[in-house]
Amino acid sequence: MKLPKFLIADNSSINDALFIIHTEYPRFALNAYNDYIYWLEEFDNDDEIILETELESLIDDAFAFYDSEMKSLD
Repeated sequence: MKLPKFLIADNSSINDALFIIHTEYPRFALNAYNDYIYWLEEFDNDDEIILETELESLIDDAFAFYDSEMKSLD
């Protein structure tokens, strides 16, 4: 079974966080409340170039997923 590209996660020990998890490269957890990114990868110099060009799009996709999921709960 393949994981979805994005998942939503929370943890009862962290009250002020709801995470959007990106399961594909580059893997990260994005705190939806403060936009902080926790990287689940280690990067080299070549990766940094890719991140600079793709990061904004990945974050936009993550929040679009989040908005869609929250709308479906209404």
